[in-house]
Amino acid sequence: MKKLLILLSCIVATQVSGQRLTINQMKSKLEQAANPIAYVRDSLKKKYSLDTVVIRNANYFLGLADSLAYKGKPGKVYGPFEGKYLVQVMAKAPNEFYRISQVFLDTAVLAPRVADSLANSIIDRIRSGSATMADMAMTYSMGGEGKTKGDLGWMARGSIQPDIEKKILKCSKGEVFKTWSRTGLHIIQLTGMPKQDNGFALLMRVFL
Repeated sequence: MKKLLILLSCIVATQVSGQRLTINQMKSKLEQAANPIAYVRDSLKKKYSLDTVVIRNANYFLGLADSLAYKGKPGKVYGPFEGKYLVQVMAKAPNEFYRISQVFLDTAVLAPRVADSLANSIIDRIRSGSATMADMAMTYSMGGEGKTKGDLGWMARGSIQPDIEKKILKCSKGEVFKTWSRTGLHIIQLTGMPKQDNGFALLMRVFL
């Protein structure tokens, strides 16, 4: 009986201790844990999920996951988000990134012959120095990159349209070329030589 009372006392103490953990204490313990997954499962007894995030652009993020995957520090716990969960950056891996700019001519609006002629004129002006890629993007681009003066940011290898990526791999900085897709004509300029950066991350989401 005495042993049973001691056991019950330990269980109650553990439950109370768990209930007393603040969010900051929970984050601190997670960051200090040798095995965060085991700590969440066995000590916190919380539900969790693991997600591998591919970072496609080092400048423009689609949401919380890829922003944390790129900017977050391994081991660090962030949140809570929406009052529902924490996110811990478990690990990171590198990828190769290229900075490119684009002028997009939509062939749903322009006839292909007109788009091709305009593209040749734009490329000639850029190569001669009479205009910049930014000038041409703001004037002619029919995509969202017109708002960023043509800049598409640092794009990850594997996330760029295959035909464009194939040509980029053979380019030198500043080189301009054109390529077709199902939606139109792309005028591309390589504005930054390849660099290694955060390309992949493993995130753990801990539900509160």
